[in-house]
Amino acid sequence: MYHKIIEQCASAVERIETWMDKAELHATAKRFDAEVLMEWRLAPDMGQFVFQIQSACDYLKGIAVRFTGQQPPTYGNTGDNIADMRERIRKTVAFVRGLTENQLADAIQRKVTVSWIPEAISGEDYLISVVVPNVYFHVSMAYAILRQGGVDVGKRDFLGAIYPNPQ
Repeated sequence: MYHKIIEQCASAVERIETWMDKAELHATAKRFDAEVLMEWRLAPDMGQFVFQIQSACDYLKGIAVRFTGQQPPTYGNTGDNIADMRERIRKTVAFVRGLTENQLADAIQRKVTVSWIPEAISGEDYLISVVVPNVYFHVSMAYAILRQGGVDVGKRDFLGAIYPNPQ
């Protein structure tokens, strides 16, 4: 069960890249440098688009690290440009998709600690109460930032494929 939830979060993060494709097309059509997109935000006290991507990736990879003890992926250039964010998305999603159901089998019994929660919580609580809402919050904010900026993204772009592709 947890494997499917984590896969859903990975798919949500992965979709940001397709939105970035549309955002770059938007920038070209409107004749501005697409790198400016990384600085967009909805409110002055809110994290920029780049921050939303970084945060969604960090929460997603956090589940793999805390549930399996593996070392997280490293990112080459940790800049805040489109190419670096694409690399971050790809590496994070590949890392998480590399988990097997067996690696997650004992996840609910693990105790997880995070710096901003005063006591250890169960793996299940960490996944359901920390990772899922935070991944979706940051993915949603990334979507909203682009949408507010005029990028042609809609609900289908946010949801992605509803049914698995037959293979």
